[in-house]
Amino acid sequence: VMPKFVIERTVPNAGKLSARDLHDLSAKSCRVLRDLGPQVQWVQSHVTDDKLYCLYIASSADLIREHAVRGCFPVDAVREVRAVID
Repeated sequence: VMPKFVIERTVPNAGKLSARDLHDLSAKSCRVLRDLGPQVQWVQSHVTDDKLYCLYIASSADLIREHAVRGCFPVDAVREVRAVID
């Protein structure tokens, strides 16, 4: 089982992005993910006023960072999920 990671990204005014802007951002991310292969997968993202919190499944944090470099996405932190409480 591959680990899950939470990625924190600062995106000023993220909460004011239109549905189209969010769609375009996710489409760009998915194109980069296809190039990287099945060892890194996007699960979902949560948009707040100035941040995106993204959940990924990946074989390593390095792949998460490579995705960010290739897509020119900001990365403030990459944290491995140790447990889920819901």
